[in-house]
Amino acid sequence: MTVARMILFGALLLANVAFVAGWIRARHRYHARKRPAPAELPIGFVVAFFDTLGIGSFAPTTAILKFRGDPPDEMIPGTLNVGLNAAGFLETLIFVTSVAISPILLTSMVLSAAVGAWLGAGVVSRMPRRAIQLFMGIALLVAGSVFAATNLNWMPGGGTAMDLAGWKFPLAVAVNFVLGALMSVGIGLYAPCMILLALLGLHPLGAFPIMMGSCGLLQPVASLQFFRSGRFGWGTSIGLSIGAVGGVLLAAYVVKSLPLVMLRWLVVGVVLYASASMLRSFRADRAAARGAAAAH
Repeated sequence: MTVARMILFGALLLANVAFVAGWIRARHRYHARKRPAPAELPIGFVVAFFDTLGIGSFAPTTAILKFRGDPPDEMIPGTLNVGLNAAGFLETLIFVTSVAISPILLTSMVLSAAVGAWLGAGVVSRMPRRAIQLFMGIALLVAGSVFAATNLNWMPGGGTAMDLAGWKFPLAVAVNFVLGALMSVGIGLYAPCMILLALLGLHPLGAFPIMMGSCGLLQPVASLQFFRSGRFGWGTSIGLSIGAVGGVLLAAYVVKSLPLVMLRWLVVGVVLYASASMLRSFRADRAAARGAAAAH
């Protein structure tokens, strides 16, 4: 194992030890704890299954949680990062060890995403409800558009390289920093990261360890901020975590690949509907706030 990979796995281990410790500490000051609902385990299983196959889990999970109305909108970003961390951890272990990508490129992009997530989560954990509704509504709209563009073959196909040289390397690292920060507000990293790497000429297979390694490290890092603020769904996060483990293992070792075009079209419809619902909630809350201000 190269030094770069040792650094990556060391950071992943430390981040997840801190994640577990942070979740345990949060238990003592989290006043709205509830048990996972029966539906939350299969939700975690399904979204992690398709996440492992490359679809991404943040947008579909956001859509499902919005439909259910639980947890509240302002809790969704934290719930995504906490509840789907188990899936990210397993996917990182599986794909980082099975795809021969440049270890320097991999480690640099993963660490930059984690730093971005730490800063981004610190902001999101203090954002008001309406701001989160607006950002997540836009994020879902963008995600649905990307899914549609992928199905229509409008996305770049990628090159053959397993490394990036010259100006492409720092550009990829810098953009992944921004994508890591955006993950904290619920904007999934998979699709934009894959598009970025394809435009820079990286082999499509090489994007998988970078995408999954980025999420595997940034999610526990971002979660530490959400543990501090308590802005995550306690029971929902537990349910998603438990269900996600089986979904990842089934997709990675049993199914391995599926024809995903029809599924993506289904996700497009669900995600766009959820985007409209989130933006309607934003407008309704804004109107209520204005009415209350006028009454005073």
